[in-house]
Amino acid sequence: MRIKYFTYALLSLFCLVSSCKKFLDIPPKNIVEEEELFSSPKGMILYLSRMYSQMPFEDFKYSPARQFFDDWLVTPGTNEGSSLGRDAGEAMTSEGWARNGAYWVRGFNLLRDANILLDTLPKYKSNFSEAEFNQYNGEAYFARAMVFYALAKRYGGVPLVTKVLKYPESPAAELEIPRSSEEETWNQVLADFDKAAEFLPEASPVKGYANKYVALAFKSEAMLFAGSVAKYNEITGFGQKTKVRVIGFDAQSEVAAKKYFTEAYKAASAIVKSGKYSLYKKTWAANNKEAQYQNMVDMFFDASSPENIYTKDYKFPDLAHGFDSYNIPRQLMGGSGYSAGNCPTLDFVELFDGIPKNPNGTIKVLDANGKYVLYDKVTDLFANAEPRLRAYVILPGDVFKKEEIEIRRGIFTGPVTGGIAPLRTVNGSTNYSIAGPQTYNQVDAYTAKGAFAGNKSLFLSQNGTTHEVVKLLNGTEMNGGGKSGPFGNSDMTAAFTGFTIRKWLNPNMPQSLVLEGRSEQSFILMRYAEVLLNAAEAAAELMLAGEKSYEGDDLQTVAYNAIKDIRERAGADPLVSAGDILGAPGLKVIRKERRKELAFENKILWDIRRWRTQHSDMLNGFTQADGAYYRGLYPFYSSVANKYFFDAGFEEARKRFRFTEPEYYFLIPSDEVNKSPVIDQQPGR
Repeated sequence: MRIKYFTYALLSLFCLVSSCKKFLDIPPKNIVEEEELFSSPKGMILYLSRMYSQMPFEDFKYSPARQFFDDWLVTPGTNEGSSLGRDAGEAMTSEGWARNGAYWVRGFNLLRDANILLDTLPKYKSNFSEAEFNQYNGEAYFARAMVFYALAKRYGGVPLVTKVLKYPESPAAELEIPRSSEEETWNQVLADFDKAAEFLPEASPVKGYANKYVALAFKSEAMLFAGSVAKYNEITGFGQKTKVRVIGFDAQSEVAAKKYFTEAYKAASAIVKSGKYSLYKKTWAANNKEAQYQNMVDMFFDASSPENIYTKDYKFPDLAHGFDSYNIPRQLMGGSGYSAGNCPTLDFVELFDGIPKNPNGTIKVLDANGKYVLYDKVTDLFANAEPRLRAYVILPGDVFKKEEIEIRRGIFTGPVTGGIAPLRTVNGSTNYSIAGPQTYNQVDAYTAKGAFAGNKSLFLSQNGTTHEVVKLLNGTEMNGGGKSGPFGNSDMTAAFTGFTIRKWLNPNMPQSLVLEGRSEQSFILMRYAEVLLNAAEAAAELMLAGEKSYEGDDLQTVAYNAIKDIRERAGADPLVSAGDILGAPGLKVIRKERRKELAFENKILWDIRRWRTQHSDMLNGFTQADGAYYRGLYPFYSSVANKYFFDAGFEEARKRFRFTEPEYYFLIPSDEVNKSPVIDQQPGR
């Protein structure tokens, strides 16, 4: 009897276990299985959407301080010196959170997705056409190349994870991948971009997907970076845990530099020779500055532009950004309450042609007698400026959204007979050095001291609502400051350098919609002008290395034509001859052109870092290793002369920027280093 009961109990338990096993075998409904994703193009759309949502694209949601995917854009031009902003302080430019965004972890998340795709897709090859299979393979290599590129330019050598790490199945020791050398990392970037270009089609099957030329364009950019580091980097070091050279190159770096510059040239040249892209000149006209200006404005909003190689598109309400809200001139501010987030520096503006300049290249605001040059209109100083400058920067008095942008620092009511002497004078002593008066509230003309004793002759606005008002000779009244400032360092919502940014601002957006998370213009991640600049720079570097031609191309001619075409489109002064781009001076010309053409596109900061000039270039008497200051240009109205004049000098907020040579390499997050037996922190730090 007991045996009978035991048998019944055993059968019941078997049935229960069997039932539980079947129950547990049912896949959870909230998890998409591998077979579902890789069974059809529809599943692959989901997979690629996830990958693209993590791509390290430096667009409207990128800033050096916050890295990627952040809605709050913070003065991306600050670290490169092109612009300053209210939130641009020393914290953004010193070692710490501002330089060490969370990309290390995020990068490896996307890397895993790319490796899963490469590992898994062959099992399901029969589900796709050959074209689809190649496209998906190419997308995976493109994503992996972009991740390794983003990591390499920040950290140098990184763990080259090129297969799916099985966790928790594999022993922990097998999951630890040490950092490779910097050279091995750049070689991986090169190999992955080549694979991407090999597999991807010539045209993207869906807007937003990569294609062969997108991969080649980013390859040319990445290889310029690698070549520049190999040639110009002067610091190196080995990891303490692995003894691997994780930053810098070995003694044969000139060989590596030449290899990378050749790859950069080869990739850019392939795009140029394809004939698929061209500089945007739809409304351009020779000798017509207004047409050239409007052409460069339109270029950033024309979805059919032949110059666009790759864009990141936005659409309200699903995916929007806030560039207009953060950067609009103050007088056109929307309901979010932000404005003038990027105020171009005078140092940047002085790069452009068509401005009166002193022999040392600085803007000329004083006459031969040391007195201010007077202008009938506030726009006269820039009347002959190259159109590209006006397309990128709102200058004092420029018209935007059919409204004159009023940028004026103050009103001078003093005498004009014999000319107006420089304003930055305190107790009779004129001082334009960093030790001089910081703001115009301190100068004699404002405090009624020195030559102005008892006669206050300068009137200012302290902010956008508190104004000193001057009654003009015609009986009308005028606020000291303009509607868009500047207001000194007491109110940073306005053009505190004397300029605000123009590039990317939507000229047709109603003021009521200038809000955070409401802008939807596309960001051009890669355009043909950069490819031309890449070809020119790579050619110049190869010529410096002793090469004159590459596969039948005359490198001098290629570089000259690229710069000539870009300058012609921009309305800049033409080069004298092809000799202008030869040697080290020629390379300097190409670099300057790059700084102008690609400004505010999140490119220049990486340029000055790969050139290894950020810490050492002298600017206004300082280097960034010392702590550099930038300059502004301040318009004043002379009520007696009924004319305008401009004062140039250190910007009033005195924002100072530091950068030392070791900081070319970001610190790796300390918790990642502490928990790993093989991940090394940057040598010496």
